[in-house]
Amino acid sequence: MRIALFGYGKMGKMIEALALKKNHTIVAKIDNDTTEIDFSSFDVAIDFSQPSSAFNNIKMCLENNTPIISGTTGWLDRYEEAVILCNENNGAFIYASNFSLGVNLFFELNEYLAKMMANLRDYNVSLEEIHHTQKLDAPSGTAITLAESIIKNTSYTGWELDATKDHILPIKAIREANVPGTHSVTYGSNVDSIEIKHTAHNREGFALGALTAAEWIIGKHGVFSMKDVLHID
Repeated sequence: MRIALFGYGKMGKMIEALALKKNHTIVAKIDNDTTEIDFSSFDVAIDFSQPSSAFNNIKMCLENNTPIISGTTGWLDRYEEAVILCNENNGAFIYASNFSLGVNLFFELNEYLAKMMANLRDYNVSLEEIHHTQKLDAPSGTAITLAESIIKNTSYTGWELDATKDHILPIKAIREANVPGTHSVTYGSNVDSIEIKHTAHNREGFALGALTAAEWIIGKHGVFSMKDVLHID
């Protein structure tokens, strides 16, 4: 499989290392200074760029019949535009706030717990995420995905960083050196607390998930998610 990398930071380098181990070829490493791209030279693109670049990268790939996997967060105000572009061009597109297998299982556990806790009014929900100091967006895309699932299944009407309002889910975003990603959801009452937590020990799981999604999407058309890749109902 011939792969183009949009963005060549830590994630791009890790994807490259894993791809080479799996006998794939990295044929392009594209950043903001790249002016000419030969879309015919690669089978799939993987985007871990910057929030300001992600939508344009996705747009170019879809308009050039190139499947694209995007793990860049912070651009989702234009996600519906990307969906329309994908459908108009009969393209193939996967966005995930987190490609880790463990995190995607955590998403399912979070939704299941939210449904069980929905009618237990004595419990208040809070969400905390910890990432490395280089992460530009706060809260993380993973935290937002967790929050949206809770909101969908409970009486919460929205989320805010450090919220103190009723019916607004509070998210605490912490930045510490050398933390790949930790997310926890806590249901607390006067008598006890219930907490679910996912801790990434390194970034390899994110890269492996993105590469797995890239392998899966070849030959397909449509807008997909990691649920499709992992066959999660």
